[in-house]
Amino acid sequence: MVFQSRSATTVLFSMTNFCLPFFLVLLIVLGNSGVGVSGTEKRVHISDDLDDVEENEEDEAWIEWGQKKKMTVEEFDPPPENFSDMDFSQMQNEVLKRQVGQAYGFVKLRLADHRTPDMVSDIAVKWTQLARTGAIGVIFMEFDLSTVMFTLQNAQNSLEFKDFLLDQPEAYKIKMGDQFFRRPGDPPFDNLLKKIYEEDNKMVATSSNDTITKDEL
Repeated sequence: MVFQSRSATTVLFSMTNFCLPFFLVLLIVLGNSGVGVSGTEKRVHISDDLDDVEENEEDEAWIEWGQKKKMTVEEFDPPPENFSDMDFSQMQNEVLKRQVGQAYGFVKLRLADHRTPDMVSDIAVKWTQLARTGAIGVIFMEFDLSTVMFTLQNAQNSLEFKDFLLDQPEAYKIKMGDQFFRRPGDPPFDNLLKKIYEEDNKMVATSSNDTITKDEL
């Protein structure tokens, strides 16, 4: 009986030693073949070799990155060869379109009865904010009671900037570099100032005559 028990134990131990490696090999084979524990789920394997994979999701900005920008017909605007057919304002516009860098200048305000420094500062702040909403990079600041100074970041926006200023009711005359701009029909600022000065002197003289007449009475 003892001999038979030992024999059975030996046979069982031998079968266990044989089945364990076989079971491990079976698990490895099943794992490499993509079969999970349930036998129905498969793993997705992505190859490292992507040479034959086509990528069609690139946008235009990515495709054009690093390439030289091609000049279109609309962007190429050479200066005219003959200025004889242009009036003075047209020649000024041609010069403004071809300026580069920053531009500096002054804006003469319409003459008012009384204007304080705070009022001029308020006008400068208002113009800066309005120009910013129109995508014009410019900074205005108070210069004196009748003048606002400006710094235009991109001189190529001079034409648009000029039109913007002439639409402001407080502006009368623009000086940008050596050029002056004002609304059609408005007299020169110096002439307007002279006219107002003469009218003031006339009013003073009339007031003085009235005073003398009353004294005589």
